[in-house]
Formats: sequence, C-alpha cells, structure tokens
Amino acid sequence: MKRVSDPLFEADEAARLLQELGIDALPVDPFHIAWRLKIELSALPCSAGGASGMLLHVGGQFGICYPTHLENKGFKNFSVAHEIGHYRLPGHLDSGLDGRGQHLFHAGFQSANRYEREADQFAAALLMPAKLFNTAMNHAGEGLKAIESLANVCGTSLEATAIRYAQTSRDPVAVIRSEGRSIDYVFISEPFRNVPDLGWISKGTPLPVDSVTFRFNTDQGKGLGTRRAEGVSSFQDWFHGQHRQDVVEEVIGLGGYGKTLTVLTDIERRTR
Repeated sequence: MKRVSDPLFEADEAARLLQELGIDALPVDPFHIAWRLKIELSALPCSAGGASGMLLHVGGQFGICYPTHLENKGFKNFSVAHEIGHYRLPGHLDSGLDGRGQHLFHAGFQSANRYEREADQFAAALLMPAKLFNTAMNHAGEGLKAIESLANVCGTSLEATAIRYAQTSRDPVAVIRSEGRSIDYVFISEPFRNVPDLGWISKGTPLPVDSVTFRFNTDQGKGLGTRRAEGVSSFQDWFHGQHRQDVVEEVIGLGGYGKTLTVLTDIERRTR
C-alpha cells in the first residue's frame, strides 16, 4: 500500500535517527550525521547550475554532494539534511534515484513533488527537532529577532528557521516570502488559524501596495541584499476579512537569492 505523505511521519523518522545517534542538543550537524551513516561527502562545483544537493549511489556506496554556489552555512546544512531524508525515508531511494544512481535537488520550499516536500520536512525536523527548538524559542524573543537568534543556535538558514518558527509558535505569526510585487508562499502558526474571517493567500498573489514589503521590494536593489525594514501595516490588506487593525511587519532581504522574507507579528493584540 502506498504511504500517504504525513509531516508527522517525517518528523518521527528524523527523531528516530537522532535517537539512534544519541544526539540531544543543538546545533545538529548534518555533516557529522552523514559521516556516522558512512555517507561520503563532497562539494558541488559552483558551475553545477544552482543545484542544491545531490544524492549518489555508486557501487554500493552512498554519497552526498552539497552546494557551494551560495556562501550560506545554513543552506548547506539544510541541503545535506534533505539528502539524508531521501536516504532514510521509505520509498525515496526507489523513486528518487535515476538510472545512473543520482538524485539532483533544487531548493524551493513547497515543491510540487511529494518526495521533495517529505525530504524538506525531514530536514527541518532533523536540524530543528521540536523539543529542542521549542526550548530555544522560550529564550529567543519575538518576530524576526527570534528567528535570527534561532537560526544562529540551530545553524540553519533564515528562511528554513522562519518556516519552522511559524509552524511551532504559540503566538499568531505569519511568515511570507516574496519577490518583486508578488507572494511566493505564506506559512502561518496554528494560533493564527483561529483568527476569524481570514482570506487565503496563494502563490502569485500581489503584495499589498501599502505594505512595508511592497515598498522594500520596489526600492531598486534593496531586496537583493540582507537589508531590512520594519513598520506597521494593515491586517486587512494582507488577509482581507473584517480586521482593520494594524500588525507589526518586519522585512529582510535574503541575500543574492533575490527573495524577501516578511514576518507579521503582534496579531492577537491588534486584531481583538
């Protein structure tokens, strides 16, 4: 019977691996885990066309090639953890390796491919295990400051940490990635879902023109670096409905990636 994709299953598999290896503290080092699993590691050349990672199986030996085209330790860690997910998760080796025993991964959260999504979920749970991550969250503060602190503690990218933060936060939080004038994706926390009359934001939805993010992205070149901005925007502009209150909006550029990360907080207090 074909297994139905379930984020809890991927998290359990990641937790099982950490338990097997006796790892119970942050940061979790995926390079060390690969070594413990006897998986060879090699750097991909910068000319590899933006590939985010590669799993190889040659002559009975597994190997992982990790990216070098971006100078981002968190990105490299996530890429290696993603490939470990393909190595460990049921059905992935049979479905993911081509005739040459290779699997090539290109980053892009919310991939349409089930196996890529599962490997992403596994990687997030491996590098940011729920119990350890929640403990770290208690001392991290709020919003973008908290995400940056957690990324430093976990050795993860700002984007991956922001998504994990939204998925586990006990406060209403929204994390949005955008490029130019449109939205790529939105992750919201469970308490956020309890806010009534929310409109759904899908890929390609235009950014609110009065938002800090819109001004940030349309200020030429600003979103291409790691510059940031902060302000207040309208909850209704983002999510429609009857809420006319303001929310705190923090924005940061994701480096040469060309994307922008937005964190919306202070939602509960401002939408009552």
